[in-house]
Amino acid sequence: MAVYTEVTDEALRAFLAEYDQGDLIAFRGIAEGVENSNYALKTTTADFVLTLYEKRVNPKELPWFLGLMRHLASQGLSCPLPVPGRDGEALRELAGRPAAICTFLQGVWPRRIRPEHCAPLGDALAKLHLAGQGFTEERPNSLGPQSWAPLLDRCREGGDSVQPGLIAELDAALAGILAEWPADLPRGQIHADLFPDNVFFLEGANGQPHVSGLIDFYFACTDYLAYDLAICLNAWCFEPDWSFNVTKARAMIRAYQAVRPMSEAELAALPVLCRGSAMRFLLTRLYDWTHTPAGAMVTRKDPLEYLRRLRFHANAKGPGAYGV
Repeated sequence: MAVYTEVTDEALRAFLAEYDQGDLIAFRGIAEGVENSNYALKTTTADFVLTLYEKRVNPKELPWFLGLMRHLASQGLSCPLPVPGRDGEALRELAGRPAAICTFLQGVWPRRIRPEHCAPLGDALAKLHLAGQGFTEERPNSLGPQSWAPLLDRCREGGDSVQPGLIAELDAALAGILAEWPADLPRGQIHADLFPDNVFFLEGANGQPHVSGLIDFYFACTDYLAYDLAICLNAWCFEPDWSFNVTKARAMIRAYQAVRPMSEAELAALPVLCRGSAMRFLLTRLYDWTHTPAGAMVTRKDPLEYLRRLRFHANAKGPGAYGV
């Protein structure tokens, strides 16, 4: 469910009156997504996506997110472009929430990841990183390594109910990750949440998929570029039986490097960056799993899926484990 705030027809029409985007034709909630309320919006001029930003998004950071999207779009990256109203402002208020309209992107996200998806994803990620170079305002990664120990502490009480011995295993794993975390890798603007449902594909004339758009930049931040790649390796390259598909990883990394060659230090750091990104998503899932009230209308994600990933990376013998 991704409609937490309902919008009346009257409120929407008053909201649209502040734009030069024509008259309302159709309006419906979008079921996918978990953080914000999203609506598909069709007017007499075009299709759009209307987003109402919910409580987990800091309103003070919204200008940064929208500014990054405007910048990336201006550099030719296919991502949602915030639409300004007549006053030139894209960020407004609707139904008591901060709200913005963005352009609609064609395509669908892949329900089953094939190797043919991974090379276009690597290419698109590298282009995002290059396009972000001109956006100089930084946003610290609020879910970076400095947040993991406090987040684990908040999961101690209920963590072992998910799996006996889980907290002790995570304590040991986190200590190792933080001890090995690299001190100086190339940094820039990263997506930080480029899961398959945030990447749209279309099929080309040759029958091969190509990326038609990247969406949901509301975890974007300034951090190591290779960490963004590590997040994608976790999200795209594990099979349903939790085995790691090195063919997918190799395709992703080669395509990425064809656009933005990685340094030797970045390649050498891939195993610990992958452990760190697995830890990040394991902990946020574990927190939600142990703190979501019974009966809440929220689909919790299994944190143990990322424990299996973490264990794989802990045994990885250098970048060769990822097809490098």
